[in-house]
Amino acid sequence: MEIKAAVIWEPSGTFSIEKLELSDPNDDEVLVRIVGVGICHTDLAGRDMHLPIPPPPSVFGHEGAGVVERVGERVTKVKPGDHVVLAWDYCGTCTACKLGKELYCMNFFLHNFHGARPDDTSTMRKGDQAIHGSFFCQSSFSNYALANERNVVKVRDDVPLEILGPMGCGVMTGAGAVMNSFHAEPGSSIAIFGIGNVGMSAVLASIVCGCTTIIGVDPNPERLKLAEEMGATHTINPDKTDPVEAIRELTGGGPHYSLECVGNPQVFRQAVDVLPRLGVCGLTGVVPPGTEVSLDMDLIMNGRTVRGILGGDAIADLFIPKLIELYSQGRFPFDRLITFYPFDDINQAVEDMEKGRVIKPVLRL
Repeated sequence: MEIKAAVIWEPSGTFSIEKLELSDPNDDEVLVRIVGVGICHTDLAGRDMHLPIPPPPSVFGHEGAGVVERVGERVTKVKPGDHVVLAWDYCGTCTACKLGKELYCMNFFLHNFHGARPDDTSTMRKGDQAIHGSFFCQSSFSNYALANERNVVKVRDDVPLEILGPMGCGVMTGAGAVMNSFHAEPGSSIAIFGIGNVGMSAVLASIVCGCTTIIGVDPNPERLKLAEEMGATHTINPDKTDPVEAIRELTGGGPHYSLECVGNPQVFRQAVDVLPRLGVCGLTGVVPPGTEVSLDMDLIMNGRTVRGILGGDAIADLFIPKLIELYSQGRFPFDRLITFYPFDDINQAVEDMEKGRVIKPVLRL
């Protein structure tokens, strides 16, 4: 079928809106009409070839939400007309998947960054030219996307679909880091380095968990202001104040948890250095492979934990509906982070995000 998609033709290039051919769904696949799709820094990392992916031409997009149009013969999870959020794919058979840790699937790259289905068949073409798609098993920078039954999450139909796409990655990552990875306890303290979409979602989750000291660190004054409005108890501008000293003073020696949401080695070092004994630092910031950081080994040996976190350690089918329920109760107002753009304005949306003018751009299709 003919679709409209945003194509990258060269590394670090601009998005070009093109008409492409999308293949029919296989027996285990779902065709989704995309209503809204968030733009994530991981999409831009793909554009800039900072991920282990094939070269352009490519269609990215991995925060899609929409309506099921068709399903393959073996699909039982959803049916046409269902509202869905698209997440990531996984093999379901490796050790990590059998442990219920699908985000750490041993075959994650094959199922999400391969540029095609795991069996090498392409889902997108322009004439005789294959276009690399299947990004996170969706490539939802398009008005229709193909997903596997595994990575579609059925959601309630009384919440606007256009706001739900970021649930599939950024929102789930930040909220899940606090709720699933840290299991933050009431009365605990947390410092969040970088309060964009992931960091702001972590702020909201910290409130849900009952954290009583929530510190946001960011050089953008407008984001600091919004973080306070969203419920952060303290904010710090690292361009004006040493965040490590300030956080230690605010918490009486360091927070129970710190979260690095920037993908910057210097910031990561600060997030580790601020910890007291038995403190835990989570790393969610995306960096190019091979990025290194220097840490104080003695500091870590004395009871501190440093751990990487993918997707908020969430099981998407369970966690996304929980977050939507919190939203419907007014306890998780993540929609305040969203700025909407028409699909054709994708390059303007990307520019605004990269320059810090908006937190979470969402394209309406």
